[in-house]
Amino acid sequence: MNHATNQLTDWAINKIKKEFPEDIALLVAVEGHEVNDDGHGICFDYFVPATERGYELSQTFILEGIGHDLYPRSWERTERTADLNEWATFCLGNGKILYSRTPADTERFEALRQRLFDNLKNRDFAYGKALENINQAMELYRTMMFEEKLYKIRMAAGYIADYLANVVAYLNGTYLNDLRISTKAQLAKMQELPDGFISYLNSMLTAESAQELKNLSHLMISSVRRFAGDRRPERKEQLPAPDYANLADWYQELSLTWRRVAYYCDTANVEMAWEEGCNLQNELMIAGEEFGLAEMNLMDYFDPVNLSKFKQRSMELEKYVAEQIESRGVTIKRYATLEEFLKEN
Repeated sequence: MNHATNQLTDWAINKIKKEFPEDIALLVAVEGHEVNDDGHGICFDYFVPATERGYELSQTFILEGIGHDLYPRSWERTERTADLNEWATFCLGNGKILYSRTPADTERFEALRQRLFDNLKNRDFAYGKALENINQAMELYRTMMFEEKLYKIRMAAGYIADYLANVVAYLNGTYLNDLRISTKAQLAKMQELPDGFISYLNSMLTAESAQELKNLSHLMISSVRRFAGDRRPERKEQLPAPDYANLADWYQELSLTWRRVAYYCDTANVEMAWEEGCNLQNELMIAGEEFGLAEMNLMDYFDPVNLSKFKQRSMELEKYVAEQIESRGVTIKRYATLEEFLKEN
């Protein structure tokens, strides 16, 4: 630290000791935050308040052209950071305690830092957080697709790249830990990268049109999704066997939807065949995932000029589901007549 940085640190510590001795748990610096050795983040970055009054220490100022923000990060926020629920992971991972009220405050902070590192080493945990970041990137992408202003699209593409970079880091068991160098440079040091990711980052810098940025964002998301999918942890716990009686109940309810699909195909009602088909496809995907069934692709067979093909595929899938149920010894409740139903019920 240079002389001015040391003086600022001393000023903050003395102010805490004189005015907030019981109200501030920690004063923390963050390494990897400064620009051109300006001391930002090194003299101090944030404090952890111990009481409500402690928040009064907060202030921002510009000193000799360098901005400083002495801001609060609560214990609760620090816990969220340890659990990868906040973007600024480096605030905890790179934190350096400059002042501590008590040894217990130091121990609490260090325990949270260790929790962060343990979470990053936990493949199941890190994978779950990676998926959350992919979902955030996809939400941004959906919004971007309806945007027309180039500056907003550039900004969205940048944030998409940030979320996806977090995914790559988490799946490498680490985090982006140095704001002094580019995301690309940090990722280049990691052992495993999604196909084309660095190239896509480079192309974003030179992209001149909104459509080019949208295309690159799509490519980046697709690449990272494949990357994450290839690293999905194997389930260690033995999941309970699915109850196919529930699948039978689902099938009996959905039989009406199959009937509606067939009816609208037979009557050449393209719009209704489409709507019912989409509804059935959604149900097939949910049931397939829950009961471990084979992929049930219905909507690829939709053809507005040849609905008979769509009907045929629907019937094939209905037969497949029924066979899966009955092969497990579960009876599908079918009644040929009302009399038969009333007799058994």
